[in-house]
Amino acid sequence: MGNAFKIGITLNIIFVAAEAFIGFSSNSMALVADAGHNLSDVLALVFSWIALILSQRRPTVKFTYGFRRSTIQIALLNTILLLAVVAYITYETITRLKNPVEVNASSVMSVAFIGIIVNALTAWLFFKGKKHDLNVRSAFVHFVADALVSFGVVVAGIMIALTGTQWIDSLVSFAIIIVILYSSFHLLMDSVSLALDAVPENIDIKEVKTYLENLPEVTGVHDLHIWALGTKDAAITVHLTTNIQTEVNFIKTIQQELNNRFSIGHATIQVDFGSSEECGIEF
Repeated sequence: MGNAFKIGITLNIIFVAAEAFIGFSSNSMALVADAGHNLSDVLALVFSWIALILSQRRPTVKFTYGFRRSTIQIALLNTILLLAVVAYITYETITRLKNPVEVNASSVMSVAFIGIIVNALTAWLFFKGKKHDLNVRSAFVHFVADALVSFGVVVAGIMIALTGTQWIDSLVSFAIIIVILYSSFHLLMDSVSLALDAVPENIDIKEVKTYLENLPEVTGVHDLHIWALGTKDAAITVHLTTNIQTEVNFIKTIQQELNNRFSIGHATIQVDFGSSEECGIEF
């Protein structure tokens, strides 16, 4: 995925610089808003790439889990950046509404059309990896949405050219702001949940518990905890009580099944024979 990040970052940096320059020169806040949105995407790509590199580093004596959770911290940082962009775009759009200026519709349409191509190409770069990494999947979905936003800006340019109504540009700018806020809210909620060690969205803890309870050797499942080590790695700790003395292969089989069925790659399992006493917090 390293090359996908490199190409995506390079393409979008060039496009953002051109879009922002033309947006200001053509008096289009819709283009400026889209450029701000795309800039946040570039920063998100850069930080996600850094997080990907960090997540591949080996654990140390101090950081025993490694640096996989850096991907979660990056998601939180991306949310803050998105909200800062929203604040700036909102201020500029309101200023333009109070002091209307003529928008160069042809420039708006041309640049936004290029934006559709750039965003669609960037999304395609992450198409294959989206199935295996939530971070990559987020990037894919984000750029698909950006392509749709750019399409909306093209439509705005056409309407301005046909009707001469300049406030359409500000209307589109506010629509983009709503799109950014919507994506920011979900990104914030997901990031905070993972940072607070919530069960990852792609894992049903009740299904995991049912699987463990249905094992013929198991008589009780206690202290079951599942949390994210990063945006694509999950861990589990659980205490099992059994009706027979189990062998080492018993735990290995469970670990393999948890990985294959639920994508939980790091499993710590405590097994006790003959004890039915419950402990810890149940859900």
